[in-house]
Amino acid sequence: MSDSSVPGNILAEAEEEPQQPGGTRRMVLNMGPQHPSTHGVLRLLIELDGEIVAKCEPDIGFLHTGIEKECEVKTYQQAVTLTDRVDYLAPLSNNLCYCLAVEKLLQLEIPPQAQWMRVMLTELTRLNSHLVWLGTHAIDIGAMSVFLYCFREREEILKIFEMFSGQRMMTSYFRIGGLALEPPRGWQKRVTSFIDIFPSRIDEYENLLTNNQIWIGRTRGVGFIPLEDMLDLGVTGPMLRAAGLAMDARKDAPYTSYEKFDFEVPTRTENDVYARYQVRIEEMRQSTRIIRQALEGMPAGPWKADAPHVVLPDREKMKTQMEALIYHFKIVTEGFRVPEGEVYQVIESPRGELGYYVVSDGTTRPYRVHMRTPSFGNLQAVPKMVEGILIADVIASIGSVDFVLGDSDR
Repeated sequence: MSDSSVPGNILAEAEEEPQQPGGTRRMVLNMGPQHPSTHGVLRLLIELDGEIVAKCEPDIGFLHTGIEKECEVKTYQQAVTLTDRVDYLAPLSNNLCYCLAVEKLLQLEIPPQAQWMRVMLTELTRLNSHLVWLGTHAIDIGAMSVFLYCFREREEILKIFEMFSGQRMMTSYFRIGGLALEPPRGWQKRVTSFIDIFPSRIDEYENLLTNNQIWIGRTRGVGFIPLEDMLDLGVTGPMLRAAGLAMDARKDAPYTSYEKFDFEVPTRTENDVYARYQVRIEEMRQSTRIIRQALEGMPAGPWKADAPHVVLPDREKMKTQMEALIYHFKIVTEGFRVPEGEVYQVIESPRGELGYYVVSDGTTRPYRVHMRTPSFGNLQAVPKMVEGILIADVIASIGSVDFVLGDSDR
């Protein structure tokens, strides 16, 4: 790596810059990593020419979780709990991508009910993530009420997750072979009551923001970056769709029965902060549409695969059948072996393309787990996005990216 690419050298460059006529010189602003509007431990080194951003360098790595390396010392099933903590606003999305990758190596057939349940809960996760994004993005720009409204609905989603798994956030509810637990009694009523009211709540968000002149003034025409640059930098998700490219893994490379659901991929062409807001608002409506289809068409049958060497047996069988007891003991104490091979699985997370590359050496632990996280790629667009704009617009621009730093520093 050249010295000029190391974050922090922007300071030295600014200090060495010759004095401008009239005695003016550029100033370096260190934003973060503790700044609340950077949405996590992100440090931005911003070189200013007056109030205009001349240069920006993102500095990441402050979270340093080392989750990818930790997976190598866990059994395949234990690693599920680590995936929850990669993107802590979309834990079930990471559960799903990892489980699908390992299931490919095992060549496991997942029952239809488990697949549809995964779709429903993953779309609820998308709503949960978008609500946190919208609430925090709005409060960054000064819209306090929207934050309170969004967290009102998010609380109901977390209650649904708690009903299914016993946990509000790090649920680890998707497991290799299906689901961790049988869906609880009464889940249909709880999900229905939420889905019936949620479209009207999206209308409320729009009534507050969509035609609000202050919101429009702070977001329209701000944070533009050419589509070609985004593709070169590895940007995916709502940012690409707000630039007019209808790229969505749920449509382009369907998984977990997404091909059986009827939904649209929302796009805009303005490619600014306002367009990204509009895309995510419409994505919430489409996710609601998918959840309703999953709810009304949920298949009957088992919620986990018929694979006794991989999936823990029912507790009643474990207490009455010796073979089930042996399988339970071996899976819990040793884990299960996965055939040698490597696989790459992609899904559409709330932030964009999420990929898990899993390598097996035939043992009970992964040889290598690498995560292609959307926040890491999307963050690369920040310098091009903010150069040449006002310092006041930097917060609106980086908020429109919707990154999670755990997703970058995994």
